[in-house]
Amino acid sequence: MAQEKKWTYNNFQIKEGMKPQAAHLQYFFVVSQEGKKKCSYCVWVDDEVLGCCSDIGNHEEVAASKREEWSRWVKRKIDKKDFRNLVLKIDKTGQSEINLSEMKEKLTFE
Repeated sequence: MAQEKKWTYNNFQIKEGMKPQAAHLQYFFVVSQEGKKKCSYCVWVDDEVLGCCSDIGNHEEVAASKREEWSRWVKRKIDKKDFRNLVLKIDKTGQSEINLSEMKEKLTFE
């Protein structure tokens, strides 16, 4: 992850950052407890929703502006003890949560 940030919440350690060289905006939160990974929460945003091209600089600006909102989503998941590996996919149809453990094939944007 590029420009990784670290913080703690309710005895959990969270590392977050953008996936480098991703075709679309992909922002990750890796949740650990006592040095052991519990889960990953990811936010994937379709460029069509951003109203921009797939410019990395633009992705960083969007991530910076949405980081607090996405961090609140992560905190709600931790509060609910929902430690599934999840993606919050944001596309032109809206937002949906996808459990990565139940996926049969790799999720892509089309």
